[in-house]
Amino acid sequence: MLSYQHAYHAGNLADVHKHALHSSALDYLTRKDKALSYFETHAGRGLYHLDGIEARKTGEAAQGIARVADWFAPDHPYARARAVVAAAHGAAAYPGSPLIAAALLRGFDNMTLAELHPAEVSALRQAMPQRYVQVLQEDGLAMALSRTPPEPRRGLMLIDPSYEVKTDYDRISDLIAKLHRKWNVGVIMLWYPVLANLAYLMMAQALRMRFPDALSHEVRFPPARPGHGMIGSGIFVLNPPFGLQDEATRLTARYAGL
Repeated sequence: MLSYQHAYHAGNLADVHKHALHSSALDYLTRKDKALSYFETHAGRGLYHLDGIEARKTGEAAQGIARVADWFAPDHPYARARAVVAAAHGAAAYPGSPLIAAALLRGFDNMTLAELHPAEVSALRQAMPQRYVQVLQEDGLAMALSRTPPEPRRGLMLIDPSYEVKTDYDRISDLIAKLHRKWNVGVIMLWYPVLANLAYLMMAQALRMRFPDALSHEVRFPPARPGHGMIGSGIFVLNPPFGLQDEATRLTARYAGL
């Protein structure tokens, strides 16, 4: 459960998919001059370096953001967030979702980030800018239930497990249903891997049946290396902000061209 290290995978094609939609949702939500509550259940370390040993070992970033950065114009929120992080940490720096959120949220928005891995928590606390943010070393899914509904009620929660524990797939549908009952106005965004062994499929189907009005979006891409099981990326969003479907449609066309 504590063995997953996202540094090996940061900036891969799944991250590009997730972060493009995540940043687009935040961009829309921050257009109103009203405060937001922002949560992450599996925050990771927040800041990664694409010239680091881990990234170079897998080559996933080279096949990911390094290859497709031109998909995003400079005014796209994903590109804007990356530019903020590069200005602060260098051209090889890559923001995880906490730093993307920090780049796009305002000073009066609230951030709550959960992460279990002690080393990742320590790195996350160092990476986050000086602004109001809670970094919690605790189970993110338990945090999600205990801290909703938040105040302010407008907001977004990103649920992004590693799926190392097989029961994650079994828990997610019921968890999201409970969250939605408690926080029916919240934007609840789930990322999941599209796997050759179809381990994700029952979960994704259950969510679509349970929430037919949600945004469900998957893209496919070549495996990062021979035998690698991840062949795509999925995003499921309750209460998707206006325009998010358009961004998903644009990404479908981009990934189809790989």
